[in-house]
Amino acid sequence: MKRRLIVFNKGVGMNRAAAGAAVLMTVALLGRSSYAQLGNTFTNWIEHPAIAYRSRPVADPIAALNRDLRADPLRLKYEGPSGYLRSTLDALHVPIESQIALFGQDSLQRERISTLNPRAIFFNDAVSVAWVRGGFIEVASQDPQQGVVFYVLDNVREDKPQFTRREDCLSCHYSFSTVGVPGMLDQGSGRMRVDHTTPLEQRWGGLYVTGQPGPLRHSGNHVPTRTLQTTASATWPSLEGRFDTTGYLSTDSDIVALLAFDHQMRGMNLVARIGWEARVGEFQRQLAGSPGFRAPNVAADAPIALDDAARELVDYFLFVDEAAFTDPIRGSSGFAERFEAEGRPDRRGRSLRQLDLNTRLLRYPCSYLIYTDAFDALPPDAKNAIYQRMWRVLSGQERDPRYRRLADGDRRAIIEILRDTKRDLPAYFE
Repeated sequence: MKRRLIVFNKGVGMNRAAAGAAVLMTVALLGRSSYAQLGNTFTNWIEHPAIAYRSRPVADPIAALNRDLRADPLRLKYEGPSGYLRSTLDALHVPIESQIALFGQDSLQRERISTLNPRAIFFNDAVSVAWVRGGFIEVASQDPQQGVVFYVLDNVREDKPQFTRREDCLSCHYSFSTVGVPGMLDQGSGRMRVDHTTPLEQRWGGLYVTGQPGPLRHSGNHVPTRTLQTTASATWPSLEGRFDTTGYLSTDSDIVALLAFDHQMRGMNLVARIGWEARVGEFQRQLAGSPGFRAPNVAADAPIALDDAARELVDYFLFVDEAAFTDPIRGSSGFAERFEAEGRPDRRGRSLRQLDLNTRLLRYPCSYLIYTDAFDALPPDAKNAIYQRMWRVLSGQERDPRYRRLADGDRRAIIEILRDTKRDLPAYFE
């Protein structure tokens, strides 16, 4: 079994290397599990010629918005205590209903964050926008090829506002937790990685959670302070009255938005990672065919086989290991309705953004991230490996018992929806 050597690039991750060296070496020696070859490894490719993360031109949503702002600075409007926040969300087509509120002291602005001044995060399928009262705006913006690119905007009135790219975010956002690429980070209490496979009772430590009250247990809203007292199982109808909400665009931290956020943060990272694997693999094949080529001595730089990488991504996209809900979930902000309205319907009106929320997130368990620019921009070899693996699972050719939770009706519906809505779907999806 091949093992990828864990070596941090100069200037990336050095502040966590000392404290985490023993952990990193342990993971490196363990190698790869059967189903998590991407999640258990870390790339050293941020400066690789096939990647060139720092120097290659980017085409993420913020890069496009910066170009627009150079032509029309007034596109961003400064409004009261939230400053440029509302117009930033409007320009990026990020719904206010997606707000989730965190009081865990994380991010570049940890000193400003508290239970009475939480950090608000808004997101869509390509960007995540963070704001904390009294601070600046942070954006994690998904480039179709490079993974996530990080920016900040000084939230003070300016004649020509521009988002500035920040490399220091990589100290946390380029790690095992981000699947070994610059990526989105979704962590709970104790910095545990959170995604849709995490049991709900272990999610949302350090976050506020709003929705229709019910018996559902989770780790959010646990605020043992003199000013706020609650239990870990509470789901509040609103944040109104919990703290001074001046400047906040919403009084919700919608549980449905949290569920979608948990799914797509890791999903976006997996898409970026398989793209990196394919690009480095192609580069090495071309290099091997060039005159004077000498094979490297270190096998750690060998890309993961795309069939193996595709297996992990497809398992995640098809929610094979999703943690089931014990109680129905209902939101508070209208996020669910906004989310579903953006679906691409098939000829029968079904879409991959239809929600279930009774026992699982989606009515048809296949990730809507398959429609993103990042997925569409994958190298052909990576996309072919994903489609072939997806067909093997959906057609029933894959006999592993872990796929039995995908009901025959769900498999058929997913195939039919994709056939009607995904233009580059191979002809064998019949």
